[in-house]
Amino acid sequence: MGVELRHQIPPDEDDDSPREGRMGFLEHLDELRKRIIRSCAAIGIGMTVAFFFVDRIADFVLAPTIRALPPGSELIYTRSSEAFSFYLDVAFIGGLVLAAPFVTYQVWLFIAPGLYANEKRFAVPFVLLAAIGTVCGAMFSHYVLFPGMMTFFATLKPPYMKFMPRVEDNFDQYMKLLIGMVIVFQMPTLVFFLAKLRLVTARFLWRHIKYAILGSFIAGALLTSSADPWNQAMFAAPMILLYVISIGIAWLVGPKRSKELRGVPSSTTLRLVIGAMVVDQARKATSRQKIARGRVARLM
Repeated sequence: MGVELRHQIPPDEDDDSPREGRMGFLEHLDELRKRIIRSCAAIGIGMTVAFFFVDRIADFVLAPTIRALPPGSELIYTRSSEAFSFYLDVAFIGGLVLAAPFVTYQVWLFIAPGLYANEKRFAVPFVLLAAIGTVCGAMFSHYVLFPGMMTFFATLKPPYMKFMPRVEDNFDQYMKLLIGMVIVFQMPTLVFFLAKLRLVTARFLWRHIKYAILGSFIAGALLTSSADPWNQAMFAAPMILLYVISIGIAWLVGPKRSKELRGVPSSTTLRLVIGAMVVDQARKATSRQKIARGRVARLM
């Protein structure tokens, strides 16, 4: 017998609620394998298409570095296969971008059968907000963060040294910042849905803002290859700003207090809650005593 994976039915839904059915464990694995194979095939096709435009994509990726260098400067490579590896990486990124909508659709086809009707309505806004965050993070990294960092490095001219960045090191730094900022710009999207699900509140986020600031600088130190504090601060600043924006989003979309409790002070509300808990515990204790007396009476 296959192990059956199924959701626990919430109180307000029954077995006839609109779902696409349940699958066994082996069926889940087969479905996952099928979605992964199709996604990899789409990325491969996108990579093939992007390879025909690899020079244009490479010029776009290297443009911030070229602008930061003195006129007439060029990037260098020290390994014979370094330039070819760079073109393959650029083509892979282009293929991933081209295949992103299809890959997202495959992910949705995999998780959709396990969602309830009230959960599926979050799919479209989630994908939309995630796409906006991805584009904004990539643009911020390409047009603001990475050029500023390269300009700062190019202005440092110690004696007997010449700034000649390697292609591999430059592209590695570019991708680290790009991926890091794409992840960071998903913070408002994540907080939006967590607040909708009542898992976080604006008060909770504000109480822990000091830890968010510390975590931002730690992430800046880990995701940037340079030990320069200014470089880390440039990475941490947008993270802190997005965290503050997320607090505002959580406050806007979070659950509001009911009309009955809006005019009641917080201390009064707390006393009412404690009083209700005491009454409930007393009722349960009385019920347990009655059950115990009944058992004693039956034994006698």
